[in-house]
Amino acid sequence: MEFETVIGLEIHAQLKTRSKIFCGCSTEFGASPNSHTCQICLGMPGVLPVLNKKVVEYSIKMGLATGSTINTFNQFARKNYFYPDLPKGYQTSQFDLPIVEFGKVEIEVAGKKKVIGITRMHMEEDAGKLIHDDREPVSYVDLNRTGTPLLEIVSEPDMRSPEEAYAYLKKIHAILRYLDICDGNMQEGSFRCDANISLRPVGQIELGTRTELKNMNSFKNVQAALEYEVRRQRDLLLDGEEVTQETLQWDPDRNRTTAMRSKEEAHDYRYFPCPDLIPVVIDESWIEEIRSTLPELPDARKERFVNEYELPEYDAVILTASRDLADYFEEAVKNCGKAKKVSNWIMTEMLRELKGEDVTACNVKAKQLGALLKMVDDGTISGKIAKTVFLEMMESGKDPETVVKEKNLIQVSDTGELRGIVQEIIAANPSQTEDYKGGKTKLMGYFVGQLMQKTKGKANPKIANELFSEELTK
Repeated sequence: MEFETVIGLEIHAQLKTRSKIFCGCSTEFGASPNSHTCQICLGMPGVLPVLNKKVVEYSIKMGLATGSTINTFNQFARKNYFYPDLPKGYQTSQFDLPIVEFGKVEIEVAGKKKVIGITRMHMEEDAGKLIHDDREPVSYVDLNRTGTPLLEIVSEPDMRSPEEAYAYLKKIHAILRYLDICDGNMQEGSFRCDANISLRPVGQIELGTRTELKNMNSFKNVQAALEYEVRRQRDLLLDGEEVTQETLQWDPDRNRTTAMRSKEEAHDYRYFPCPDLIPVVIDESWIEEIRSTLPELPDARKERFVNEYELPEYDAVILTASRDLADYFEEAVKNCGKAKKVSNWIMTEMLRELKGEDVTACNVKAKQLGALLKMVDDGTISGKIAKTVFLEMMESGKDPETVVKEKNLIQVSDTGELRGIVQEIIAANPSQTEDYKGGKTKLMGYFVGQLMQKTKGKANPKIANELFSEELTK
């Protein structure tokens, strides 16, 4: 029997506000435990929350960026459950009247494009964090994160493979970063994902029994966990067993999922309208004002890079994966003028040296990269020397002109100086000279290599080829 995989994702994006959703406490990451708290986010009796307007603005931005409907009348609800890091005993969220509904994004997997629907987005507060002690059976509670604003983005169950889920997750992450409303830092927990996955016989309309994978904080783990769960559920169904509806967690050390608890349904949370917060009513004029501030988004920027800079689509996809990288590329092009050359350097030399780090961590600024490549075009240094200069710039952050001057790397283009060395090399290699004159023209590379070795890579390759051609035809 063949099965079809059905996946839906619930993404929790921590919004990039300076203060929490219902109080003035700081959202800064890394503070001492329980130092960014107050009576409101601790849920003390008699306190009243006040909604942070920036949270509403950021939610509208994400809705507009995904072609969604903005509900001008929406409402907060209480989601009731007990957990040690939830001091109020409930989470203030949204239920039947969310701020955003009915959006979509386009993904591409293996050259095929597909639209993934977004069911809803809703504002809510984050819970705290439990810190488990490996040395003794206790857990500590840090409530600094409690009340940090979240935008939960719930997809339709439109994904049919872990690869599609990975592509969708990356696309949402990119849009949030382009809008500058979430820093997207998965290691710090500001971008997290729950995945619902089920299998059903091919051709069946009804969904199978689903499991939920909770709080995965890396793109790699999301894909690995979904791939494992597809295999696990398929084996169960082929053996005639049933899949149990439950909440699972991914164990990256053992590369498997493990059960956490039985899966809750909406009615288990006993949602009801929050009595402490009035409904949120949004003016259409404010929505249009926010729309006018939207930046160029990843898909539009990718298309422009292909058309304006004449880049291959592969290059454009990589360069527009993050707003910072796209900005870096365009700034470097301004200082160099050669878009494809800049693209090649970013995708090979720079991304290799960054080893997965964001471009903002790069010591070589965009203007400096542009200046380095301009020095190659001007004939000041060779392409090979440029790679040496680039590595030094990555270490020191110095301008290319400074590195070239300090290390005496200026390209030798003096034909008089080079001709003497060329003649010496030809005289020292009579056998190769005869072979070249006999028609083995590929030996030109050998001769130029000898020259580069003698000049420590500083000879101008173009002039070197011209000089050898002249001398070897005498």
